[in-house]
Amino acid sequence: MIRADMGDKVKVRYEGRLTDGTVFDASPEDRPLHFILGRREVIPGFEEAVVGMFQGESRTVTVSPEKAYGPAKPALVEEIDRELLPDGVDLKVGRQLEITTHDGNKSLVLITDLNEETVILDGNHPLAGKELFFEIKLLKVDKKGSPL
Repeated sequence: MIRADMGDKVKVRYEGRLTDGTVFDASPEDRPLHFILGRREVIPGFEEAVVGMFQGESRTVTVSPEKAYGPAKPALVEEIDRELLPDGVDLKVGRQLEITTHDGNKSLVLITDLNEETVILDGNHPLAGKELFFEIKLLKVDKKGSPL
């Protein structure tokens, strides 16, 4: 049996769920995920789950926030006056906005609350602070240096 080790190219099918069972991501049936172990192409907890699996094996794993998107950072949540936003912006809870930060970088923020005067914007990754559950099937392992 072929075992997945660091440096190997792997092909997996997966489904990611939250604690309430909501599916937040899944590989399409016809397009499994390809990545190289050890290159930080996926979150650390997902990669750690695949290392040591055998080709054809399935596994269900729990990934802590620290090994996923990190803890939610309160400093990335800000309440701003609505008048600071451009006219015509469709403000709805759950909508993402692209903003330009004070240093000129672009960033996505999520509208988490609003009222007549203010809007609360959250710059955390949507999965920050959440425990994630993955069902993973290792479809193929190509040992270091061989093509997938």
